[in-house]
Amino acid sequence: MSNDTEADEGAPEDGGGVAEEASESPPPEDGDRLPEGITDGPDDGGVGPDERDDRPGSRNGHAEDGTEGTIDDLGSDVEVDAEVADDIGEDDLLGGLMIDSTEEIDVPDRLVDQVIGQEHARDVVMKAAKQRRHVMMIGSPGTGKSMLAKAMSELLPPEELQDVLVYHNPDDGNNPKVRTVPASKGEQIVDAHKEEARKRNQMRSFLMWIIIAIVIGYSFIIAGQILLGILAAGVIYLAFRYGSRGSDAMVPNLIVNNADTTTAPFEDATGAHAGALLGDVRHDPFQSGGMETPSHDRVEPGAIHKANKGVLFVDEINTLDIRSQQHLMTAIQEGEFHITGQSERSSGAMVQTEPVPTDFIMIAAGNLDAMENMHPALRSRIKGYGYEVYMDDTIEDTPDMRRKYARFVAQEVSKDGRLPEYSAEAIEEVILEARRRAGRKGHLTLKLRNLGGLVRVAGDIARADDADRVTRDHVLQAKGRSRSIEQQLADDYIERRKDYELQVSDGYEVGRVNGLAVMGEDSGIMLPVMAEVTPSQGPGEVIATGQLKEMAQESVSNVSAIIKKFSDENISEMDIHIQFVQAGQQGVDGDSASITVATAVISALEDMGVDQSLAMTGSLSVRGDVLPVGGVTHKIEAAAKSGCSRVIIPAANMQDVMIEEEYEEMVEIIPVSHISEVLDIALEGEPEKDSLVDRLKSITGSALSKGEAVSGPSSPSPQ
Repeated sequence: MSNDTEADEGAPEDGGGVAEEASESPPPEDGDRLPEGITDGPDDGGVGPDERDDRPGSRNGHAEDGTEGTIDDLGSDVEVDAEVADDIGEDDLLGGLMIDSTEEIDVPDRLVDQVIGQEHARDVVMKAAKQRRHVMMIGSPGTGKSMLAKAMSELLPPEELQDVLVYHNPDDGNNPKVRTVPASKGEQIVDAHKEEARKRNQMRSFLMWIIIAIVIGYSFIIAGQILLGILAAGVIYLAFRYGSRGSDAMVPNLIVNNADTTTAPFEDATGAHAGALLGDVRHDPFQSGGMETPSHDRVEPGAIHKANKGVLFVDEINTLDIRSQQHLMTAIQEGEFHITGQSERSSGAMVQTEPVPTDFIMIAAGNLDAMENMHPALRSRIKGYGYEVYMDDTIEDTPDMRRKYARFVAQEVSKDGRLPEYSAEAIEEVILEARRRAGRKGHLTLKLRNLGGLVRVAGDIARADDADRVTRDHVLQAKGRSRSIEQQLADDYIERRKDYELQVSDGYEVGRVNGLAVMGEDSGIMLPVMAEVTPSQGPGEVIATGQLKEMAQESVSNVSAIIKKFSDENISEMDIHIQFVQAGQQGVDGDSASITVATAVISALEDMGVDQSLAMTGSLSVRGDVLPVGGVTHKIEAAAKSGCSRVIIPAANMQDVMIEEEYEEMVEIIPVSHISEVLDIALEGEPEKDSLVDRLKSITGSALSKGEAVSGPSSPSPQ
């Protein structure tokens, strides 16, 4: 699934302000500063220095000798004493922190110091801010792209900010003049022009009423033509009003106002249409007769103009149309861009201002597919004058990272402002969920927006219970209530299949195997695969149905190679039918059903039943080696929900298994390295099965002994 604009990725919506010295000076070098929250004396909590020495991770990270702990300038103000750090084990989910709740964890003021896990990207952003370089960040939704973009605006010096004014051009009304002035000067200039225009209008109004009084008095008293006098007064009034519009047109239009801006501008132009991005000129239906609005008053700035001297952030950069990307490239290269009407049918299209400054830092972001539809010249501009960064999905699970995840929970509580503080046990449960969502042993997920959603749901449950703190039980409830749509659909499918007896979890059946698949990113489902062998009316072929995508079709081809090599029968005279039962409209993608297909076909060829209490997942090489796949944790849980008592997974995936406690006793996990092991476990009939397995081992030539690890990629393959 694609994203979304980032709300941000575990990112606070509000930067919370930045200290004055941080705004006016470049970012400190590593080791030059202490993190926010570390002071020399006791804080308002009333805990003295002696007590803090015994409480690693409290607001003041003092070591026992009274010196400050070492800081890596990654924004971590949750360091612990060196002696304590040496004894931190994997089971210490708080990484050595001795706290009762998130209330004892300080949240840094700067957004850049609140970033969790993306050290490389954070370092690039700090360098780019110092050197004013463009950045392109590519990665999964929710990994902190928009948070880093907003953090860059806090790192840029604000003293260079400018206001932009648009003036009437007396020589050509359709070509307004542009003037830039230091920030806060624009309002003063506009106010001065308005005051001057007001005085002129007062004088004209006074003169108008004098003339009207004279005309009416003359017509009433001397000429005796009352109606003629009233008509003359009306003409004089309209003439003066028409003339006064000229003085109002001399007041400039302040299109960019940075008077109250304390940090460099940050403009999020994600999904912006051409007018909002590049600026526009409003349509004027009254273009003559003195009723028209002056062209300079109809000029509207775009995000590229508001971001001058600041940051322009565009997420899902590939969603911008090619024309907008071309204009954006021009604005980056030239540092200025005209404002004109974006609609060719509008009267605003006749207006074009002088160039307006667009000296901004461009931060483009998106998923991996963003680079495919991105204008190559625009990408070249960003890459040639900046950096490209890939955002990590996971990070190594270390005590330091666990402490930062505890701070992440504190950040979410602080940002929301309505959640109770989290207890230590609740923080531990959130960190456990971060481990589980990583999908890799020894790692934590960096998709922090989704994890932040869990934090907020648990906090809402605690508020509904009028609890003073969020407890572990609240987090467990939140995990059930915050299930994704895919998870809810998967559970519904499982229940419906039970009702219609489409799900079999006991006995033996020929040509039917319980496969496992993943819906979305985090939802497992059991997907039965059936195979049937029939005489062919022509050249034999393998026919697979179930909305198979390209990778799934390729995996079936690989399986057919093994079957042809294995079988004693002439399958060129047979058709092998493979059906993915109830795959649905989303179809089947990935190669994780390879061992399932192979087992089903071999069962049908040999007329040997398959244990229906068994489910399986795994990719398969053409030599018969079982290769790792993704989503094993969710697949195992789906098998347990479906009533299966055993699950076969690739041996290389054992390190990735992190199932919930409730499923640990429900299902036995069996790691395998070769298809012969799969058949030995899945098929019924000892003598026949032994002969079959031995024959397969001898034919493939790469059979592995049971328990021997397969050499292959250690990272999961596509699901």
